[in-house]
Amino acid sequence: MSTILRKISSSLKLFFQDRKLGFSFKLVSKWPSRSQWKGFFNVLNNREKILFFSFLVLSLGSAIFLGFSFYYSNTESQPAEGGKYIEGVVGQPHFLNPALAAANDVDRDLVELIFSGLMKYNSAGEVIPDLAKEYKVLDEGRVYEFYLKENVFWHDGAPLLADDVVFTIKTIQNSDYKSPVQANWLGIDVEKISDYGVRFTLKKPYSAFIENTTQKILPKHIFNEVSPENFPFLVYNLKPVGSGPFKFKNLTQEKNGNIKALNLVRNLSYFGKTPFIKEFSFYFFETEKELVKSAEAGKVNGFALIWPNKNNLVRNKNFLSYEILLPRYFAVFFNPSNSKVLAEKEVRQALNFGTNKQDIINKALSEQGRTVDSPLLPDVFGFDDPTVIYEFNPEKAKELLEIAGFKIMDLNTCLTENESEEKCKAGLRQKVIEKKNAFKFTSNLKTGSQGDEVKELQKCLAKDPDVYPEQEISGYFGETTKKAVIKFQEKYSKEILEPSGLTKGTGEVKTATRAKLNELCAESPIEKMLLKFSLVVPNQSSLVEVANVLEKQWQVLGVDLEIKIIPTSEIASDFIKPRDYDSLLFGEVLGSLPDPFPFWHSFQKKDPGLNLASYENKKADALLEDLLEIQDPKKRKKKYEELQNILIQDAPAVFLYRPNYVYLASNYVKGLNNIQRITEPAKRFSEIENWYITTKRVWK
Repeated sequence: MSTILRKISSSLKLFFQDRKLGFSFKLVSKWPSRSQWKGFFNVLNNREKILFFSFLVLSLGSAIFLGFSFYYSNTESQPAEGGKYIEGVVGQPHFLNPALAAANDVDRDLVELIFSGLMKYNSAGEVIPDLAKEYKVLDEGRVYEFYLKENVFWHDGAPLLADDVVFTIKTIQNSDYKSPVQANWLGIDVEKISDYGVRFTLKKPYSAFIENTTQKILPKHIFNEVSPENFPFLVYNLKPVGSGPFKFKNLTQEKNGNIKALNLVRNLSYFGKTPFIKEFSFYFFETEKELVKSAEAGKVNGFALIWPNKNNLVRNKNFLSYEILLPRYFAVFFNPSNSKVLAEKEVRQALNFGTNKQDIINKALSEQGRTVDSPLLPDVFGFDDPTVIYEFNPEKAKELLEIAGFKIMDLNTCLTENESEEKCKAGLRQKVIEKKNAFKFTSNLKTGSQGDEVKELQKCLAKDPDVYPEQEISGYFGETTKKAVIKFQEKYSKEILEPSGLTKGTGEVKTATRAKLNELCAESPIEKMLLKFSLVVPNQSSLVEVANVLEKQWQVLGVDLEIKIIPTSEIASDFIKPRDYDSLLFGEVLGSLPDPFPFWHSFQKKDPGLNLASYENKKADALLEDLLEIQDPKKRKKKYEELQNILIQDAPAVFLYRPNYVYLASNYVKGLNNIQRITEPAKRFSEIENWYITTKRVWK
């Protein structure tokens, strides 16, 4: 190598003449010409040429490496503007309107991006200011005053003012507009105190009221003149004007009218931090299976698995999964007002002991969840665990059922109850109740008779409108009752009149008439109660699988469970609203500050309350009422823990599991790591302004 270097040095500095070779060298002050380089390479042999070029490549490589090393050492990667993100969701948008969106997950997702509230949730699930610049809590928690940020504009350029806030809340409170969040605002007065000031006055202190103020705000100048009848049909419900980080661009529809995609663009006039992502699109799918298939093909960048199981886990390695804490749980809610069986506390407790929750999670959720013993989720909110829990113990469950009087039927008895042979062989239970005071007709009755037996006669006759259309229950045997008895006798003349040779009714109740009345209306001295009830289940694959596992577990106890799979869209209107179910497999979300009042207070047993178990307990009611007003965290914690023990002891439900909320996003999408906890699925977008796709390097 030293020889080559000497030759290089000599050839560049000297020009000498070799007459024999025809070369002439001398000192130069400029870069060698092509012919000189050619002469230089003629001096080198093949080995020296190889070594020279190796040295040259290494030198250039080192220079490049050092340059890049210096650049990367003195610069850092930062998010940059740009990119398009495609979110896949199951379902269709209906109302991109904050007053109506709560009933549909897809609507809530889009509203989260398009609109703003006085307050909002951050990535840790905490409530922080959004439109509000500041707020005050006055009069011991009865008055809240909010002061808006100035220079905030709607997507169409109109200013956002206190009038918009007042209009939104009053619209929600007006029952004519049928807002699903109306119950959140009942009994709350709202008034404008300045162009940028709003006051809320509560009848009583309500510790969780601050969560109400995350309600997204409507533009008054667009909806002000719209009647309640036209409110759901306004074009702005699908082409919204909001104030959030993204604004509506366009949508595409299929021939059948379904929306295929809806496109948003970032709001460059957003009052908060402008998003990095320039365009945010939603693609809509009919089933989760179709969505997952599209994700595996790389057609969507992200989507949520609300019900994660082995059938919908994405097999595309380009996706990263984010497991996010969501304070929700699923349970089987018992409705004792609809089922005599479930009205018995021992039966409800037995079903709790007979439920293997971990087995449900393993089989129905592919281990994507945690067991739940309390509806207040103490592990999420930092409460002590309940003192009463139902550990899986099928023998204890059977013992409780025996105590409650439910015995295993022999095969023949079971088959006579019209049960299937398969179920009967598994061992179904029945309770036989003897009635000591069962009513039976024993007296001769005629015009002028009166008393309880006449009342029972009138009740029996009234069951047939053709016989006793007046249906008067007075306890006095008058002409109207006599006419009804005659009609009854003639209707059953073969059994009442013909044996005595009569063709027309007499209007008097004697032996033959009394026998027929007892056959039709007298109470049986015994009542047989099968250990049987129905379970209403939303038609979602994971929930159906949960129901199937429960059926097998409870069959071991002697329970005959009838599973009713119902379209998800019909659950709220046809079953929850009228409370038309024996039991219901359903989920509840608690929010960032747990407020169990709507779920467990006896005042909430009927719609629009959410007391799905029709639960009633005076001690629980008192605790729930106290929790609405108590502000001190330590006192609240004590009340919560007392409440959960009462609830669990009464067993109004089987609290099953808390499923993992899994969000999947393409691995090149960044900024999602900060999402720790959300209060509902749509809140995964609560800090969308921090998501980014493209990057740039800047000097440190």
